[in-house]
Amino acid sequence: MIILGVDPGTLVTGFAVIELHGGSLKMLDAGLVKNPAAMTMPLRLKCIYDKLTAVIDEYHPDEFAIETAFYGKNIQSTLKIGHARGVCMLSAANSLLPTSEYAPREVKRAVTGNGNASKQQVRFMVASILQLKHIPKVLDVSDAMAVAICHAQRANGAVRLAKRTASRSRGGRSAWAEFIRTNPHRVMSKQ
Repeated sequence: MIILGVDPGTLVTGFAVIELHGGSLKMLDAGLVKNPAAMTMPLRLKCIYDKLTAVIDEYHPDEFAIETAFYGKNIQSTLKIGHARGVCMLSAANSLLPTSEYAPREVKRAVTGNGNASKQQVRFMVASILQLKHIPKVLDVSDAMAVAICHAQRANGAVRLAKRTASRSRGGRSAWAEFIRTNPHRVMSKQ
């Protein structure tokens, strides 16, 4: 199964294409749609739509997963993300891709085991789970990878896929324990 995961935004939209095969995950592609702030909203939305459509045409994903809007205090930001989500889902719908939506907390929990994990923790675990040689530099890309991984877990019915893969990727050493050891200042404690 090939999954296209998307972290939508009007200025920056992250996308990731992963393959789920026999319980293992493989990264096929990942990137950004980066729009200039001076660009009008309709043109930004067109760029997002065009890029995702090109990715769909190239990889022929079986399923599409997208992060739901985060409802913060700024209603304008929420509305803009809604526009980006709409064109992303339209791109998937035009290709008849089954679409699933996941809340940010659900994505974080699927990848790190903690719904309140930081974006840096998510990025570290995504790199570990996908056995990437380099940690993604842009958080929007690692967030899109996390959305795709979350969907893969749900689609495969393997809630423990991320932990199993992460522990194997470090030669039996727990990737989460490694993250805590090397980044104690980034780990949030329960209070």
